[in-house]
Amino acid sequence: MKVLVINCGSSSLKYQLFDMTDESVLAKGLVERIGIEGSRIKHTKTGQDTVIKNMPIPDHKVGIKATLDALLDKDHGALGSLDELHAVGHRVVHGGEKFSSSVVVNKEVLEAIEECVPLAPLHNPANLMGIKAMMELLPETPQVAVFDTAFHQTMPKHAYMYGVPYHYYEEYKTRRYGFHGTSHYYVAYRAAEILGKPVEDLKIVTCHLGNGSSITAVDGGKSVDTSLGFGTVPGVIMGTRCGEIDPTVVLYLMEKENLDTKLMSHILHKESGILGISGISSDMRDVEEAAEGGNERAKLALDMLCYGIRKHIGAYAAAMNGLDAIVFTAGIGENSSLVREKVLEELSFLGIKVDYEKNKSRGKEVIISTEDSKVVAMVVPTNEELVIAKDTLELTK
Repeated sequence: MKVLVINCGSSSLKYQLFDMTDESVLAKGLVERIGIEGSRIKHTKTGQDTVIKNMPIPDHKVGIKATLDALLDKDHGALGSLDELHAVGHRVVHGGEKFSSSVVVNKEVLEAIEECVPLAPLHNPANLMGIKAMMELLPETPQVAVFDTAFHQTMPKHAYMYGVPYHYYEEYKTRRYGFHGTSHYYVAYRAAEILGKPVEDLKIVTCHLGNGSSITAVDGGKSVDTSLGFGTVPGVIMGTRCGEIDPTVVLYLMEKENLDTKLMSHILHKESGILGISGISSDMRDVEEAAEGGNERAKLALDMLCYGIRKHIGAYAAAMNGLDAIVFTAGIGENSSLVREKVLEELSFLGIKVDYEKNKSRGKEVIISTEDSKVVAMVVPTNEELVIAKDTLELTK
């Protein structure tokens, strides 16, 4: 059975085609610069070189059509016919309180995703465009929506509520939602498999660290707290996002700089975090290199990130009343041995000891703590697309 996974952004579209008999990837690609000059599709059939085709892609429907054409290509495609496609799974960023699991798309689901647009104005509209375009081009093929927020719907109310007047929650649903749920779910359950223990018996902190980052407490296989909240700014500092901040600072800067909400939002989302502190880059590789060369602001950005990660791990160990494992994933988590080392060395009170040789690994599943550590630390590369494919298959069998 072949399942296509689609992840639509505002001007891009990523895809992977899976053969679910063995969960192998048959082909994958990226449609770039949708609605922008210089648009193109990059397509890779497993075992072949990447093929790049420059072409006008004015909207997501054309992007979806280009994706299907690439998958059907006689030389580089992986489908003989669209009839081979069992179902399509779509990443949807925000499901609000409506969805605690993945669902087959119908009219009511589309309306519910539309209702969540104010909660994710940059992402949900693009996700919707991808779903609608695919439904129009493949009207007989089942479509499934998999939500970033769904995994976190198990958080208790005392963990997701904010201390603002309760009627704002009742009227506008102002609460912690959390994101990267598909990633946190995958690495937590995979960590349990690696450890050979039931996930129901484990207390795990999963650290999804990339240009966007979040840390989650997973107790018995369920999310009980997470660092991102109503939006994608809180928690640790990120590539260009500020992380947790006293809201009074926001009000103060708006008054001092005469900033409206749009400008302030741009600063918090696009000019802050690792870029704003270092003044060099939002890419941790550039910042690590500068820090090693003696750049003080780069060192500060690195220290702030690692300190923030340690704080959240400590807090979540307290929230769960225990800790069995720490899992690092995503771009920084999988590849930065320096960040992992700086985080774990200052958590020795938990009984963690770093295996420095194993920690040199990049992008591979590996336990990076010593055998006598009381808490296991490990790297698990994330695979959100596979989770989406599995959910899609399960719901459409």
